[in-house]
Amino acid sequence: MKHNSIIAHEGIPFILLSLVFTILAAFFCVVWLTVLLAVLTVFIVCFFRNPERSYQPKDKLVISPADGKILKIEDVSVDGTIAGRFKKISIFMNVFNVHVNRAPYGGKIEKIGYHKGKFLSANLDKASVENERNEVLIRAEDGRAIWVVQIAGLIARRIVCWTNEGADIQKGERFGLIRFGSRVEVFLPPDSKVIVQPGDKVRAGQTPLGYLS
Repeated sequence: MKHNSIIAHEGIPFILLSLVFTILAAFFCVVWLTVLLAVLTVFIVCFFRNPERSYQPKDKLVISPADGKILKIEDVSVDGTIAGRFKKISIFMNVFNVHVNRAPYGGKIEKIGYHKGKFLSANLDKASVENERNEVLIRAEDGRAIWVVQIAGLIARRIVCWTNEGADIQKGERFGLIRFGSRVEVFLPPDSKVIVQPGDKVRAGQTPLGYLS
């Protein structure tokens, strides 16, 4: 199934429900409630927006998988779904960002791992290991691993993943979303060149994060 509609289809039930309540409030002439629900409906529509994005197709370029702000860039050792040394880039998505996630690099989906957990605020460091999360391991053609982790936040209660193990994925291709504020982390090989800084604003499928060596 393609996921290129202007509104992510997961948002349609929320939009319709909010719209129905708005119409009912208007029908019964409850002005303040009508206005409040109308604003809520617009917010939900904006939250589930799914714009087209493009990037400059440079060799070995890694692009952002999420809209938001760079929280931290660090060298880490990992021993879990994947093991070894990596450069980790953490991106915080607030409720006003586009929440559709895109592949930072092309390759084959080698493994997907879902883990239940807590719903701490996504800007906290411990959210990386304690919160509900979904891990997507992309194996590039040259054998290198790019690991993307979708992390639920304080309000976010549903991680959606649209791809499957064994599937081929293109750089910039949509692969999922997280509802209502969250965090996405990208793990790159340790010799990768990262060109963003903490505090930078990034856009999924468009902003360069760095380059593989």
